[in-house]
Amino acid sequence: MVETSDIRVVRCGGSKVNLTPPIISSDSRFVLCTSGDLVKVYSTRTEEWLHSLQGHTNQVTGITLNPANHLQVYSCSVDGTVKLWDFIDGILIKTFVIGCPLFAIYVSEKHTGVLFLHVSMATDSKNECFQLVSVHLPKSAEQEVEAKEMSAVSSHISKNPSCTAFGRGGEYIAFARHLQLNVYFFRKQKTYSFSLKATDKKGAKNAFTCIACHPTDDCIATGHEDGKIRLWRNFIHKKEYTYSTQHWHHNAVNTLCFTPEGTHLLSGGIESVLVQWQYGADNRKEFLPRLGGSILHISASSDGQLFCTSHSDNKITVIESSFKVCGVIQGLVKGDAVLTDLMIDPRSKALVLNGKPGHLQFYSLLRDKHLYNLDIVQQEYIYEAGLDQFEVVKAAFDIKGSWLATVEERGKKSSDLEFFLKLWAFDERTQSFVLNTTITAAHTDRIISMCFSSSEETTMLVTAAEDSQFKAWCQGADADTQQDQNFWSCDFVGSYHKLNPTNCSFSADSSLLAVSFQEVITIWSPDTWEMLTTLCQPPGVIRDLCFGRLSCSKYLLGTTTKNLLCCWNLLTCELEWSTSVDVSKLQPDPFSENVAAFSYQSKHTDLFVFKPSEPRPLFTNKNVCSEKVHRAVFVPREEPLNSCDESTQWLNRSQLYFLTQNMDLLTFSTATEEDRMLSSSKQLVIDDSVAVTPFYLLLGKHRQQQQKLNTQSHPVSDKPQQTQGSVTIKELLHTPAHVLPAASVLCSMFVNSFLISNTGVQQDPLREEMDSEKEEEDSEEEMEACDSQQELRAQGSVDEVTPKLSKAQERELKRVRKTDFSWMAGLIDSKP
Repeated sequence: MVETSDIRVVRCGGSKVNLTPPIISSDSRFVLCTSGDLVKVYSTRTEEWLHSLQGHTNQVTGITLNPANHLQVYSCSVDGTVKLWDFIDGILIKTFVIGCPLFAIYVSEKHTGVLFLHVSMATDSKNECFQLVSVHLPKSAEQEVEAKEMSAVSSHISKNPSCTAFGRGGEYIAFARHLQLNVYFFRKQKTYSFSLKATDKKGAKNAFTCIACHPTDDCIATGHEDGKIRLWRNFIHKKEYTYSTQHWHHNAVNTLCFTPEGTHLLSGGIESVLVQWQYGADNRKEFLPRLGGSILHISASSDGQLFCTSHSDNKITVIESSFKVCGVIQGLVKGDAVLTDLMIDPRSKALVLNGKPGHLQFYSLLRDKHLYNLDIVQQEYIYEAGLDQFEVVKAAFDIKGSWLATVEERGKKSSDLEFFLKLWAFDERTQSFVLNTTITAAHTDRIISMCFSSSEETTMLVTAAEDSQFKAWCQGADADTQQDQNFWSCDFVGSYHKLNPTNCSFSADSSLLAVSFQEVITIWSPDTWEMLTTLCQPPGVIRDLCFGRLSCSKYLLGTTTKNLLCCWNLLTCELEWSTSVDVSKLQPDPFSENVAAFSYQSKHTDLFVFKPSEPRPLFTNKNVCSEKVHRAVFVPREEPLNSCDESTQWLNRSQLYFLTQNMDLLTFSTATEEDRMLSSSKQLVIDDSVAVTPFYLLLGKHRQQQQKLNTQSHPVSDKPQQTQGSVTIKELLHTPAHVLPAASVLCSMFVNSFLISNTGVQQDPLREEMDSEKEEEDSEEEMEACDSQQELRAQGSVDEVTPKLSKAQERELKRVRKTDFSWMAGLIDSKP
């Protein structure tokens, strides 16, 4: 058994972007939101992801703009740190170590150098309490400092960060919890409390759900569970306070937000309708309906030009002040539960699973971007609690991605059950799936399992239902022409002693079909539909069933409700090995022999990776997560890792993703993979301050080729050294403008950097003399060439030319002529 710490569980795509309220930059160009342990920066104009602020080691729980610098943002995390970023360039400026998990962050214009943080109080009771603390940021030149100066502002505040807000730029802070509203004034250091009854005379629920403070007036807006909005005034005097009530939402108010000018109040709830109330006119309001999932958060830009709404379907909607939607940032849709398996589209390599109600979503894990939704139910969804509506419960792709099979059903009880089996064909023209066949009576009871054949030659779908039957579906043939038609029909109906089937699976070459009936596994031949053999399972109903791949294709794996994992050898029809382990999910890798098994025990899930031919696990990871894992999938890699380590070889060809009960999409990352990603990013980005665009990559590739040619044609010693001016220019052009000195200071330096200085450049006198001689020789050779041509023209024949000295002889003669022989005169005169 191999266990190593080189592989760790990470959030790599598909994280929630609706956990905290998004923030808009002061110029309304960027939207920032939390996504796992990252802060993502999007463009409000193109809706594209620009870059991420990466540095936290755990979930980011809050972000807010720096009041002292509109180009900087604070972020807090469960890892106990607060980080200050330059979000335009993606630069980490400073890290403040707090030392305890942080759940929200607030700033105030009147409290410079102070952050207000939402922390948990240590308590022995089951109901965890939270408190609001103020932290004074130390001034230090170091990038990472400890913030030890901390003081409590209020204890026993609400767990929901939306129930805390600052008023009048930071003069007071209002926080609500259960049925009580508290207002704390910083100057007086006094708290006023106001309470409501649990229900009024009409039975409405008065518990607080959210809060917002007017930017200029002494007015606090609170939302309640019964859908009412209360506007509190004159709360400075505890006995003379008043409030007015506004009501439109039929359910709880999730979020409130005042516009920066204070002229309007925005509210949102489960109705997915953005309501704009005119401040001071209770009856005047505007609506923006059909925004998708229920509204969780509302944010407004500082100039009031844009609004942002965060929705329960993991979406951020950018809205203009004129109440017009101008952009949508869609993350991986995460509902209450995923009924379909995690699937990979063979064509686009996108992750496919349940999306918004009645849809399948296609999500790119590589780009971490939502691609599109496929409407399966094709009915309008009504957002009403307790209403029974159609849901997509099963889905499967064929091996080529040309066909998609879906099952939609409505009705929890068998007597009220309605379901449809639909076959979707891929349309090359629209690059999407189009409904081909709808089967209204595929079975008489609920379909519990279905799978496509693994062969590319013939396409076959098998469905197993609780009516004690499994059916094989094929494309029909015309009775007259005997040619294949583009519709589907039932080809075979199978059963075994009137037992209910539990699962079905095709072998890698589609030569065998395994269908489990309670505790018995039956093996069928799809060519003749003959039952070949049966495998008697030890006590327990079959839960998962899968064939081995490649060299392990002769093995069949199965798990039972009695916590057994068994492996059969299909050549001998005998049990190869078995082990006692509670497997919640068995997932084979279609690109290798490896099989992943998730086991839940002792309130945590363990992972085992093994080959059916070897009972010894290749890799095991204890405590992968604290919830059960029922959905997992292997995603093919674009480039293999080629890792030589035995513990990481199972991740060479594909990457394992799994979904927890809390709807967290997690995967496994290796140190080799992270190093490769880091090195590839360094190769792609020549300068980190320049955005990576397709044109930039093309230009960078051309530059690399040009530099390679220059290196081959010119020796390194012949290259001129880089002048100091070029370094100055690079620093000037690639440094963020907001941290540079004034332009008047840089002007002279910038101009002088372009000039070539003669001082400091010393030439060798001998080299100068040789260069002048060479220039003189070249000019004399040109003169001689011209004279010789004139003589040839005058004589009229080449043969008549008199013999002349060669060039080397002429050059030597000229050198002798220029030689100074004056030293010989002294010798002659000195003779007796």
